[in-house]
Amino acid sequence: MARTEFYDEPNAPKPNSLVVAASAVVTDAQGRILLQRRRDNNLWALPGGAMEMADSLPGAAVREVKEETGLDVEITGLVGTYTDPRHIVAYSDGEVRRQFNVCFTARITGGSLAISDESTELRFVPAEELGSLPMHRTQRLRVDHFLEHRTAPYLG
Repeated sequence: MARTEFYDEPNAPKPNSLVVAASAVVTDAQGRILLQRRRDNNLWALPGGAMEMADSLPGAAVREVKEETGLDVEITGLVGTYTDPRHIVAYSDGEVRRQFNVCFTARITGGSLAISDESTELRFVPAEELGSLPMHRTQRLRVDHFLEHRTAPYLG
């Protein structure tokens, strides 16, 4: 299923759903950030996805990281909340969502890297290489907030 993301675009379709989602900034021992190249839009992104009825929000982040990367993680902190109504995600099946995302920090506790059906590539990326990767502005914002080492989470 294809995915198109819009940000502050007057021609964006109107949302027909609101989805609660979680993502995680997972780093390795060298401080590199784990990113996946998404199969649905070919952009680099943090692992994450929609919360399911049986999930807690941190649990959704842990589950999504495992499903999308093969890694087991433990939540260690909060990067921020991302609720900007100007961010719209449209899917080829007709769903047009406004997404509420909570982005956590996480550390690896086990597992091994494995590409899922949602991605085409996984990489631990050093901070100095992040600017050269194609990413949607909302993903880049989360990564930038993490790299700022804020004393308090972003609330937006």
